[in-house]
Amino acid sequence: MSEPLAERLRPRTLDDYIGQQHLVGEGAVLRRMIDSGHISSFILWGPPGVGKTTLAQIIAHRLETPFYTLSAVTSGVKDVRDVIDKAQKVRFFNEASPILFIDEIHRFSKSQQDSLLGAVERGVVTLIGATTENPSFEVIRPLLSRCQLYVLKSLEKADLLKLLERAVTTDLILKERQIELKETGALLRYSGGDARKLLNILELVVESESGKVVITDSLVEARLQQNPLAYDKDGEMHYDIISAFIKSIRGSDPDAALYWMARMIEGGEDPQFIARRMVISASEDIGLANPNALLLANAAFDTVMKIGWPEARIALAECAVYLATSPKSNSAYLGIDAALALVRETGNQPVPLPIRNAPTQLMKELGYHDGYKYPHDYPGHFTEQQYMPDELKDRRLWHGQHNPAEEKLYQRMVNYWGKRFEE
Repeated sequence: MSEPLAERLRPRTLDDYIGQQHLVGEGAVLRRMIDSGHISSFILWGPPGVGKTTLAQIIAHRLETPFYTLSAVTSGVKDVRDVIDKAQKVRFFNEASPILFIDEIHRFSKSQQDSLLGAVERGVVTLIGATTENPSFEVIRPLLSRCQLYVLKSLEKADLLKLLERAVTTDLILKERQIELKETGALLRYSGGDARKLLNILELVVESESGKVVITDSLVEARLQQNPLAYDKDGEMHYDIISAFIKSIRGSDPDAALYWMARMIEGGEDPQFIARRMVISASEDIGLANPNALLLANAAFDTVMKIGWPEARIALAECAVYLATSPKSNSAYLGIDAALALVRETGNQPVPLPIRNAPTQLMKELGYHDGYKYPHDYPGHFTEQQYMPDELKDRRLWHGQHNPAEEKLYQRMVNYWGKRFEE
C-alpha cells in the first residue's frame, strides 16, 4: 500500500517548502538560523496542515546533529527522560545540542513539561515544539520563556494552487493519471488553508474516478458528500467545528450549539478545549449584557476539571445553552481593542498628578496625589475628576450597547459624566 499523497509530497528542503515566507523566506529569521547551522529552542504555533512537522524534519535533514521525535499523544515522562539520557550520551564537547522535536506539545502535562525544563536550560537538548493551541495557555511559563515563539499562518490561495500543481505534475502516482484542474474553488474552500487536507481531498477525488480526471467544483462537492469524513483524517475539522460552535452561540441558536458540541464530543475532542472556548465566548460575545455568563462558563470549566467524561458533557451542555440564549454584547471586547489601538497610537502618556501614587515625601512635594478627590467622600460615591492623560481627556473607548442589563450601566455613566457619555 502506497503512502498517502500528503506524505509523498512532504518537502525535504526549504527550497521546496511552500508558504510561511515570513519565517523561511530569504533573510527571514528561521531561514537565517537554519542556514547558520545553529538553532535555539523554539515553538511553532499554527493551525493543522501548515508545515510545522515538515519544518522540523527539514531541520533534521539539514543539520548534522542527532534528532529525536516524541509525540505528546503517546509519550510519557519516562519517554522524555529516556530521550534526554540518550542526548547526554551522544553529545560531544562543543558540538551543537541534539534536537528534540515534540509534536502536539500542548498535550504534554505539567509534569511532562517540567521533566523537559532542566535539559532545555542546560542545553542538553534543543527543543522544537509544535502546537495548534495558544502556548500561553498550554505551555508552562518557565519552558515558554526559554523558547522563541514562531507563528505559522494558514496557507494562502497562491500557496495552495502551487501545491495542487506540484501534486498533479510531480507525484509519481498522480502524474501517471490524466488530471485537469478545471476548477479549484471547492478544493480551496474545503481545505481551509490546510495543505494536508487539500491533498487528502485531491487524492480522494482522483481515486474515485477512472480514466481522465477533470477536477470541477461539482465533482469535489459530490465526492465529499458521499464520504464526508474522508478529508477529516485525524480530526482536521477541529477548527471548522469549533468555529461553527462559537458562531452558533454568538448567533443565539442553542440547537446548533448543542449539535456542534455533540460533533466535538463524538470526535473525541478534549473537554477542556470546549470549556475554554466557552469562557472566551462568554467574555467576547455576551459580556456586560449578562455578566453571569462568564461565571457560569468558569464554573463549567471547573466542573470539567473535577469530573471529566462522560458526566462533564452535561455541564458543558448547560453552559452552551445558557450562552446561546443569553443577550449579546461585545462592548467590552471592542473597548479593550480600541484602548490598545489608542496606546499604540499615542505611546506612554503621563499619568495625571492627582491620581499618581505618592509613597515618599519627595513625591508628595512634587505634587503626586495632590488634588485627588476620594469618591467615597462624595454623595453617590462619585465626583467628577480627570482620570485620562491630559492629551486624551476627552477620548471615549467604551460605548455601552443598549440591551436591558447594559442600559443601566450606560445610564449611570450619563448621570455621572453628562455630555461626555451622551451618544
